[in-house]
Amino acid sequence: MTEYALEAIGLGRRYRRGWALRDCSFRLPAGRLCALVGPNGAGKTTLLSLAADLLTPSTGMISVFGEAPASSAARRRTAFLSQDKALYKRFRVEEILRMGRELNPSWDQVRAEGIIAEGNVPLSARVGTLSGGQRTRVAFALTLGKRPDVVLLDEPMADLDPLVRRQMTDMLMHDAAQNGTTVVMSSHMVAELEGSCDYLVLVNDGTVRLAGEIDAISDAHRLVSAPDTATSRPTELAGHDVVESRRTPDGRFTALIRPRGPLPRGWQVGPPGLEDLLLAHLRTTDVPPLITTSASVGTAQSAEVTA
Repeated sequence: MTEYALEAIGLGRRYRRGWALRDCSFRLPAGRLCALVGPNGAGKTTLLSLAADLLTPSTGMISVFGEAPASSAARRRTAFLSQDKALYKRFRVEEILRMGRELNPSWDQVRAEGIIAEGNVPLSARVGTLSGGQRTRVAFALTLGKRPDVVLLDEPMADLDPLVRRQMTDMLMHDAAQNGTTVVMSSHMVAELEGSCDYLVLVNDGTVRLAGEIDAISDAHRLVSAPDTATSRPTELAGHDVVESRRTPDGRFTALIRPRGPLPRGWQVGPPGLEDLLLAHLRTTDVPPLITTSASVGTAQSAEVTA
């Protein structure tokens, strides 16, 4: 049977200003590297905070390997790293690692020190004197030294230059491959996500719009175009799910669709790039959500449950 690192059923979180998430249901199989994508304010941070037990649901539920996030079992298996990278600036690096060792029974001192050494960060240096890239490396050492089964990353590399981001991403992928760790990575860097992640959860307007294997989601879409010589072009796509369509300056009508049968003659058809696919779904909420089989909680479980 498939083991699920995360499972959300009817999950919602409401603040005074309104709903940040509402009726979110999806599953994330264990061992996946998942890209969590969405515009600012879409609910990504709220979703990760619910999984990390930093917030409680207003409706529904979320579990970590079948356990409530507040349980000792889930806390032991989960690590969360935010963009703020909350580190004690007056602590020396070696003291940060000692804190990790004292607080986590599964702590791997060799792995944590190895991450620090790979960046040539002195163990005796105070955190407040380190560069942004060095502080991020210390934060990753604290996160991965715990040997978690699921790592939740809320854009911790957003303030780094491309080279350091690539180094951190490669390190994360290597660690996940060696240990079978599930990684959920929130990021706006679509190109980096395409090269490092195999699973996708897209949140927009507080709900899950896409969830599942990136290859399967891409295969369900096609980028189509035809000469814009007839006013009937949009009607020729009737019967297909049109995510987005537009007329281009070079005189063509293009659309991202989910095909539901053959297209009329005269259309060029090709696979969409991940960036094109994501941008199209971020610009619209009219098309029905697409949840692949592995990410679906099933009709019997999709009803909202009050926490």
